[in-house]
Amino acid sequence: MSPMDEWHPSTVGDWSDERRRARWRETRIGNRWKVLRRTRLALLRVAVLLMIAMVAFAQYWEHDVTPERARLARTEPALLPVAAPAAPAGRDTAVVDLVGLGGLNASATAAALPALREMGMVWAIRYDNRGIDTEVIADLVIRAAVMSGVRNIVLTGHSMGGVIALEVARHIHTGSDRRLVGVLLDCTPLDLDAVRPESRGLGQDMVRWMGWLPGARESRGLRIAVETYARRKAFLDYSGVPGLRFAELRGAVDEVLRDKIFNADAASNGLIESQFLAIVAGGATNDLRALSRSARGKPRPAIVFIRPHDATRDRVVDVAHTHQVLIDQVGGVDGNLLVVKPRGTGHANPRQRPAEYNKVIAQQVLPFIERYQAQITAAAGAAAPARPR
Repeated sequence: MSPMDEWHPSTVGDWSDERRRARWRETRIGNRWKVLRRTRLALLRVAVLLMIAMVAFAQYWEHDVTPERARLARTEPALLPVAAPAAPAGRDTAVVDLVGLGGLNASATAAALPALREMGMVWAIRYDNRGIDTEVIADLVIRAAVMSGVRNIVLTGHSMGGVIALEVARHIHTGSDRRLVGVLLDCTPLDLDAVRPESRGLGQDMVRWMGWLPGARESRGLRIAVETYARRKAFLDYSGVPGLRFAELRGAVDEVLRDKIFNADAASNGLIESQFLAIVAGGATNDLRALSRSARGKPRPAIVFIRPHDATRDRVVDVAHTHQVLIDQVGGVDGNLLVVKPRGTGHANPRQRPAEYNKVIAQQVLPFIERYQAQITAAAGAAAPARPR
């Protein structure tokens, strides 16, 4: 048969769409099933979808979760030196800085506050990326103080770091022979009510995801999605027809990758969960009560609260609420509580506003702690029984 005979118009009907559809029906899967055909087909489709999902989950677990879990297993908390004291007399005092939610290492924040050197040598806490154990952190500080000959300790906590600082302070105050001189709280939410609703909602959503999504504490892919969603106001366009501003979206993703994924000082998902749950637990007020009493023959420490002069500039924490809680729990501003209100600052941002922070530390915080300690020393001397001649 010649090619012309092969494609003769009389044979075109043999290749019609109807014949192809009929052939497809004859050869498709389940064509010969007579019993429960629809049910069996539905189960087959579900099985295929489950297989695809399992393959995707295996890739997610192998390439996203497992490497990060192995890296986090090698992390541990550490106490890092930042700066020497400004004067030799400060060698008996250590100022320990603790960073806030989403941070891992407080070294850069402590380095932005050279005014702390006027109180003593400056140390910084690097958290364990697997979570927070305040007893371990307190033990690190106490052992370092003993080895360095440090008798006096000042703790500084920024935002959520203040909640951790209070718990560490309680361990040091009630469980060691080191003297806790003061605790500096920078825009710290002492309970969940002090966290503004939007930030509170994001934190609660994160905790829920951690609970039901396998590998969420280690997943970098989930971290990218969550952190990008948190920046949605920058790239969502609500003017007219809702849409995306792609340049802003690309900028938000770049920021997340730079600051949260490839940054060695960024906290892991699991650490952020532990940090947020420390606020949810609401133990800060109990820690304040423990610090409001003398312990082991040591006087109660000074409490300093640093907050913006304009409370609305802090869009994460209701600092006015924390201010009131401190007055209620510590006993008023005439005792061991000082509240300072620098102008121009926002939420716990000493790295962005170092001049304002260093000014209030040098001009208000340091003199207050020195006066308070002098009063305590004088009161202790007056209460001591006179020696017989």
